[in-house]
Amino acid sequence: MKVLLIYPEYPATFWSFKHALPFINKKVSLPPLGLLTVASLLPKEWEKKLIDLNAYELRDSDIEWADYVFISGMVVQRKSAKEVIERVKSFGKLIVAGGPLFTNDYPDFKNVDCFVLNEGEATIPLFLKDLENKTLKKIYTSDEKPDLVNTPVPEWTLINKNDYSSLSMQISRGCPFSCEFCDIIIMNGRVPRLKSPEQVINEMDALYNYGWRGGVFIVDDNFIGNKIGAARILEKIVEWMDKKNKPFTLFTEASINLADDEKLLALMQKANFDSVFIGIETPEEEGLLSCGKLHNTKKNLVEKVKIIQRSGLEVQGGFILGFDTDTPNTFDNMISFIQKSGIVTAMVGLLHAIPETQLYKRLHKEKRIIATPTGDNTDFTLNFIPGMNINSLMTGYKKVIDTIFSPKYYYKRIITYLKEYNKIAIYSKLSLSVQLKALSKAVWKIGILGKGKYHFWKLMFWTILRKPFLISEAVTHSIYGYHYRMVLLTDKENMRD
Repeated sequence: MKVLLIYPEYPATFWSFKHALPFINKKVSLPPLGLLTVASLLPKEWEKKLIDLNAYELRDSDIEWADYVFISGMVVQRKSAKEVIERVKSFGKLIVAGGPLFTNDYPDFKNVDCFVLNEGEATIPLFLKDLENKTLKKIYTSDEKPDLVNTPVPEWTLINKNDYSSLSMQISRGCPFSCEFCDIIIMNGRVPRLKSPEQVINEMDALYNYGWRGGVFIVDDNFIGNKIGAARILEKIVEWMDKKNKPFTLFTEASINLADDEKLLALMQKANFDSVFIGIETPEEEGLLSCGKLHNTKKNLVEKVKIIQRSGLEVQGGFILGFDTDTPNTFDNMISFIQKSGIVTAMVGLLHAIPETQLYKRLHKEKRIIATPTGDNTDFTLNFIPGMNINSLMTGYKKVIDTIFSPKYYYKRIITYLKEYNKIAIYSKLSLSVQLKALSKAVWKIGILGKGKYHFWKLMFWTILRKPFLISEAVTHSIYGYHYRMVLLTDKENMRD
């Protein structure tokens, strides 16, 4: 049996880093972890080939080679997925699809022969049994939340590690919180399920033996959803990192209550974590209460961010505009918060109502749903009627984006962050030669040709004089800023000095 696994192309989005990757000669930021795991769930005797369209073109010979074609992706990959499905179908191949893109929207993909939805550990065995018995159904689905003890190590040999700036692994699924707009609890449940410490170390060994040295993204919905379990795993990772001389730099997603746990913060630094993405959403208490983000309320969020920064972790932040509680003051409040907190990577997006979420159900009941979400909440589209006048909302959103990513504000925010950032030792995701090449490209493209070069050099000299051991951080964020401006700024004049 020959199986072709295809991962659709991402558009240029905030997290694609398409404009930053050329600085380090990489094609893609992260690999298709879901498909690599699916490959390991399929029979070992099957021949498998994986094409990541973010790194390679799909050739006719690849399609002709396959007996079956598997495709998976995120909602933001919809356009590419539809193009791939249409092309593959013209060859008469049987198409199997699964993953977040298809979970709630499978009726929109008419040319897919079979949908294997929800968690693969539960549904792929059902699919394989019927395939063997020649009784294949159209849809395989399950409400089961399987124990991750049966989750295999991803089949890393299907990709070229040199194409990616970071690799990835999963330690847990699920989140204990129930934010109104979030679909995590629908897909993965409210009770976090963890792999055993032995499994985690086994997966890290697999990455190490594969020859990987660099960044590893822990893709968990909330890495500290189960704090006791996370601490137990971190202790093993610390031991492994010490034995292997810290070959990986780890980064993940967590909730703001990480700031309240000194033990976890210390363990994460010892385990060589260098950053964490946290959903801040809004600095306004009323907005947090309205969307069920209760664990962010009754806190000095700026100080919580700084606590994490002082513990050696960069805080990347998610922010949302479009809550019914937003007012004309919300935009300035958000700008002020982002600048004061020193959250350099501040992903500010418009609220999207995702099908099956409590938000979607509420807005549907209120007859406010008007479209399917695109999956890219920075693309200046809404799929519902907002509480605020839509023109006022879009104008305010553009103001926030144009302000925080303009060189003046962006580079000032890097300095605010570096003042707080307390890292005893820096273990870069990149080799020294790659860092030097990235620096030379940054100097040329940003420091000489860039319209924000004054602020770039101001940052470089400040870092060299005040915190020279963080120069790689300063350069990295300068490159990220170049990407963000290319993707987000609506008024290119804001890129000037």
